[in-house]
Amino acid sequence: MNLNNLTGKKAIVTGAAQGLSFGMAEGLLEAGAEVAILDVNPKAEQTAKELTAKGYKAYAVIADLSDDNVREDAFNKAIAKLGGHLDILINGAGVQRRHASEEFPMEDWDFVINVNLRAVWALCQLAGKTFIKQQSKGKIINIASMLSFFGGYTVPAYAASKGGVMQLTKALCNEWAEKGINVNALAPGYMATTMNTALLDPKNPRNAAITNRIPAAAWGTRDDMKGPAVWLASDASNYINGAIIPVDGGYLVK
Repeated sequence: MNLNNLTGKKAIVTGAAQGLSFGMAEGLLEAGAEVAILDVNPKAEQTAKELTAKGYKAYAVIADLSDDNVREDAFNKAIAKLGGHLDILINGAGVQRRHASEEFPMEDWDFVINVNLRAVWALCQLAGKTFIKQQSKGKIINIASMLSFFGGYTVPAYAASKGGVMQLTKALCNEWAEKGINVNALAPGYMATTMNTALLDPKNPRNAAITNRIPAAAWGTRDDMKGPAVWLASDASNYINGAIIPVDGGYLVK
């Protein structure tokens, strides 16, 4: 029996128009799930079309998840596209802003916290209510970060938001595990994505420092998120709950 088989499962993946979230959405599709991409980026429509052209069942809902006034409606539209049922939520959408902490603008603080933590909490709550109403098991996968463990530099809002995601994941596990709902988080290490463009520049002295600390001797890619996401979404991880799992090539332990 293939415990990682997701055939027939219905999933929402936020932020999956591109980047790490796209990798996770593609991984779920490859494992047999249907996926609704929930993203503010209009590119999500084209992404869904391209995935559908490959034979997968992928849909797009365009919405600003930081907006309290549209979030629940977008969530419900995504479930409708999935045929009225939900099994998996991956909270992959995330944003970043960099400033020296003494100069960090409050509007950027609010933006990062709203997308990375407030929206994640709200979507977790909506998914939890849905699973309980369905009287079904459910899988929630949040996206933490190395900065759930460390403080980082010039990213106080991001560090605070990802620390919050880690603690939220644990708190929801405590309440929902007995209801058959698994709430876990993946903590990506240093990934070769557009969010890390500045760090990927070989001229940036932090590039060598980071790379030299990774035992795998390489930065991660979106494909590296597929296996862990599929595992946490599947029956193979039914007794895993409240865990924060690094996907970092060993960075955290060196």
